[in-house]
Amino acid sequence: MPLDALSFLTAWYTSQCDGDWEHEYGIRIETLDNPGWSVEVDLEETGLSGAILDRTEVTNGDSWIQAWSDGSVFHLRCGPADLVSALERFRDFATLYGQEGRA
Repeated sequence: MPLDALSFLTAWYTSQCDGDWEHEYGIRIETLDNPGWSVEVDLEETGLSGAILDRTEVTNGDSWIQAWSDGSVFHLRCGPADLVSALERFRDFATLYGQEGRA
């Protein structure tokens, strides 16, 4: 059974922490003023470094999610009630590129 999105993100982050990576890179989760969430996951020096995802956007009423990767950072923007669904986009992206979350 796959990990839920937050458990996956936690396991993925933990697997990157090697005594060096976490001092320069990491994950940032912030609020937006429109309102919503902004998530940035550093991909440098991970198995996902260089993995590109064209910007995708899904909107359904007040619900919205944008996701993209420039190869260095995986970006998410979403509505205030969509954080878990947005994190599922990172899980899908990482799984596609072979970086399953493991603690």
